[in-house]
Amino acid sequence: AEDRYNPHLTFSSSYLARRTNGEVSHTVDVAPVVTLITPTGAQLSAGIDSNHATTSSSGRTTSTSLTLTIIQPLLRGGGVEAGTAPLRIAQIDERINRLNLKLTVSRTITEVILAYRDFLRAQEQVQIAEQALKRSRALLDVNRTLIDAGRMAAVEIVQTEADLASQEYAVEETKNQLDTSRLSLLSAIAVSPRTDIVTADKLSADPVKVDLTQALAIALENYPEYLTQLLAIERAKMNVTVAKNQRLWDLSIVGGASLGRTWTGQAASNDSDVYGGLQLVVPFGDLSGEQGEISATVSLRTAEVQMEAARQQMEQQTRDAVRNVHTRWRQLELARKARDLAARKLEVENEKLKFGRSSNFQVLSFENDLRNAENARLSAQIIYLNALTILDQQLGTTLDTWRVSLEDRP
Repeated sequence: AEDRYNPHLTFSSSYLARRTNGEVSHTVDVAPVVTLITPTGAQLSAGIDSNHATTSSSGRTTSTSLTLTIIQPLLRGGGVEAGTAPLRIAQIDERINRLNLKLTVSRTITEVILAYRDFLRAQEQVQIAEQALKRSRALLDVNRTLIDAGRMAAVEIVQTEADLASQEYAVEETKNQLDTSRLSLLSAIAVSPRTDIVTADKLSADPVKVDLTQALAIALENYPEYLTQLLAIERAKMNVTVAKNQRLWDLSIVGGASLGRTWTGQAASNDSDVYGGLQLVVPFGDLSGEQGEISATVSLRTAEVQMEAARQQMEQQTRDAVRNVHTRWRQLELARKARDLAARKLEVENEKLKFGRSSNFQVLSFENDLRNAENARLSAQIIYLNALTILDQQLGTTLDTWRVSLEDRP
């Protein structure tokens, strides 16, 4: 679009051989022309026309002329606003394209983060399952000791053996889920599925206080989809201005000058021409201009409606994301507390079992409660961290958080 206001060179040439009533002629014509469009809408052109003609009767004739013309619209297409409209619209389109790119990159980063956390979750679930298996084996050893001491019926060990088999099955299942999440993560980061990876990070979560008013203000400044709609309104307004301008009469200042020289044999002659004036074109019965203005006006109103809808959606999603972060943190605190109490409850019950004050069934029941509490704590932690990531995306600050910059490429 910027190249529109640069000079452009057009080179044309022709060669013609003609035979008319027995007379043979050869004509060579060369005509380079330079044209320029200015931001005011003026069109300037300068060219040289060199013609060489040879005939069997009159010999050789050569003519060369230099021509300069200028047309400056006064109504339709005239003025800086109308003359630079294509460039300004292209600049808005480029800003929209960059916002769309930012949105795409942000979503890709978010998908990678979520896939990475799923992989972390799967790793932690394997550890939880292996720890449960270890406790089940320890309980089996305790059962055998109590049976040998005559303090437990031999038949009760069946419950522990069944639980041990279930834990072994759970370990295999979590390992399978770990491999599935590994493949999903490798696909998200475009790495070969044969790659074996292990995360070095440990899951941790700290409370983050988010002010709703501040979050809404940040979203208004950064959310790509909302900013795109604002730019769409600006572009639609320009289109309305251009459409109204196209309905005006075509009144232009025209001017030009030409200087030529002709050689015929040994004789030469010069001629020059200078002119200037006004040119008016008035269309009658053409409704295309009105149609264009109506279409541009409707597009503007549509863009305004879509902007308002995008603003409401942005506000709703931001409020929901902020509330979700606070809710998920409270759930995580409760899940941590429940896990600690479940672990303490199982520890106390194991001690009671050693002294014959509890049953094998009760210990296995508390063991199951601990496994559920550990998985609930893990899920609550992942969900809370994901809620922060989704909030980051909703505010349009994902690239800033992860220090990702978009480079301009030629």
